[in-house]
Amino acid sequence: MPFENNIFINCPFDKAYQPIIKAIVFGVVYLGYNPLLSETINGANARVGGIQDLINESKFSIHDLSRMESSKKGELARFNMPFELGLDMGCKRFGSPFHNEKYFLIFDKEKYRYQKSISDIAGNDICIHNNEPEKALRQIRNWIRKVNGQHIDSANKIWRLFNEFNGDFFEIARADELNEEDIKEMPWDEHCFYIREWLNGRNNFE
Repeated sequence: MPFENNIFINCPFDKAYQPIIKAIVFGVVYLGYNPLLSETINGANARVGGIQDLINESKFSIHDLSRMESSKKGELARFNMPFELGLDMGCKRFGSPFHNEKYFLIFDKEKYRYQKSISDIAGNDICIHNNEPEKALRQIRNWIRKVNGQHIDSANKIWRLFNEFNGDFFEIARADELNEEDIKEMPWDEHCFYIREWLNGRNNFE
């Protein structure tokens, strides 16, 4: 998809975050955009270059800083997400003229928490999702409505359809003979394919 339709999603991929990222991806696809995630890029050098490519190709970005902390005692904090946010901000500031049109949505889990470690982003709109998938989806819907200025479906409707999709996916998985491992390791672009197929089928039925 073209630059105007791509949304780079910079977020954690740990198990605890899965409910949030699934809601984010569904909302992005439902609203007609193409989510780009760095999850499948392997190798340190390849990963940085791959992330730069995704940033370069995306007019919109969602950066979630809610896991910017260590997960256990003695572990260093996780700074991949703020690093990628910095790359994106640099692209907007120093990139080609069309990169000046980039828009960011920055998430955290608690109000003002980011100021303890990355206070330089003060002045940007920081949205709080409290680790709640529904709240994250609502923030994304409202952000997209704000930046594109067009009427779109309500967050309540999108959340309802997200839950319908999750319920129907068990039948879809069974029909396609997907086992638990297939679903767990499914690439995100394939997950998006299933969302689009489900939405198209539902629209045709209506």
